[in-house]
Amino acid sequence: MITWQGGKRLLPMTAALGLILAGCGREDLSVLRPQGPAAESSFDLMKLSITIMIAVLLIVFSIAAYVLVKFRRKPGRREIPVQVEGNFKLEVVWTVIPLILVVILAVPTVKAVFAAGNDHADDPDAVKVKVTGHQYWWEFEYTDYGVKTAQDLVIPAGKDIAFELRTADVLHSFWVPSLSGKIDTNPDGTVNRFSFSAPNEGVYRGKCAELCGPSHGFMEFKVKSVSEAEFEQWLASMKAPAVLPEDPQLAETFRSACLRCHAVGDQGLAVGPDLTGFGSRESVAGILLNDDTGADGAPILENIQTWLRDPESVKPGNTMPDPKADLGLTDAEIDGIAEYLAGYTLE
Repeated sequence: MITWQGGKRLLPMTAALGLILAGCGREDLSVLRPQGPAAESSFDLMKLSITIMIAVLLIVFSIAAYVLVKFRRKPGRREIPVQVEGNFKLEVVWTVIPLILVVILAVPTVKAVFAAGNDHADDPDAVKVKVTGHQYWWEFEYTDYGVKTAQDLVIPAGKDIAFELRTADVLHSFWVPSLSGKIDTNPDGTVNRFSFSAPNEGVYRGKCAELCGPSHGFMEFKVKSVSEAEFEQWLASMKAPAVLPEDPQLAETFRSACLRCHAVGDQGLAVGPDLTGFGSRESVAGILLNDDTGADGAPILENIQTWLRDPESVKPGNTMPDPKADLGLTDAEIDGIAEYLAGYTLE
């Protein structure tokens, strides 16, 4: 009785907690809102498998209910019912039906798996992108255009994007739920290839889907699907000469402190994320969303200042030197660099 009373109290709490957690998901990271052919193929397989499972459950529970009612023990009945053990016809039925269901599910699954392996690397119309996973950011190199960027993957809508994936350190997994399935970047030098496309213009959020360190959960990136004209304009802007801070002293500080690892335009070293057009990006450090309205994020200037003042608090375990402790930058210099980066946008 005590156990049952405790269960009655626990049941409403469990139901309420389930409802609360159900609202914690993010729509832009949902596989249930496919926005491209690869994601739609996976979603169709999910619907097919769920349909089969529901049909099986309905049939099994219906038969069980029928048996419970039809063959229930009647008052005064003592004899043992007729046994069906060894019934050849029944054994054939409950063996063949599952095999048929497996075949129904296997055929489209195999077809979709092989289709997902098409990398379009030899397609002259496809956009080729080399993807490199780092702790904890993504690097994108457009090999046919001589452009390299980070965190924001800009692609033309409707075109196939042929990816070549590798890692600079540990195992990562490249995943854009709305556009495709997951594919790993392996640390043994293996290069993996696959493709996807985004028919509709928009911004889609991607994640690292493989535990890769303390900030694995913060290793996000954005896929920006734009028109062909916007994509060409973006490429031209990325190739434009570097724009450095107007203040000569701040420009020299930026060169000595930041361009040792980063690059803008044709200047600096691309060891860390490329900073060209940084003010046009959707986020800072992949997870600090830029939003001047304050609805979902903070203004980009505030996000850059947050990152530069204490990068370890934003992404624990990242390899960026601390601007104050390691590079000796003052608060005024950090604010100046933050203002420069926030205003460095692509036309």
